[in-house]
Amino acid sequence: MSVEATAATMRSYLDALLARGDFADYFTDDVTWTTVGSGQQMQGREPVRDFLIWMHTHAFDARPKVKTLVVGDGPAALEADFVGTHTGEFLGMPTSGKSVQVPYCVVYDLRDDKIAALRAYIPMELFAQQLA
Repeated sequence: MSVEATAATMRSYLDALLARGDFADYFTDDVTWTTVGSGQQMQGREPVRDFLIWMHTHAFDARPKVKTLVVGDGPAALEADFVGTHTGEFLGMPTSGKSVQVPYCVVYDLRDDKIAALRAYIPMELFAQQLA
């Protein structure tokens, strides 16, 4: 993939994600999600889509606040803040209505104009601290 194609795919994906649209159209069928450091991993368009929908609309009413997007010839990296309100059980904590703002980074691998892998570097302990 060219840098231009990677940038176009990532911009369209982020637009769909922020609009709560059909962002899974930008995933390969065998896309993988890894929460680095936690051992959490899933594979497949539907499981990854469902997890992201759960995080943004069930556990929280949240949207990413994009800070930086860096693209290369196939890979991309996003720096953002997860900003939202706690609206459902998360990490064993019942709904609190508290606001969270947690910085994170996701590294993407793209293949054939689709996202094939997402590796999220997110400090889960900050969620726990902000929800306590």
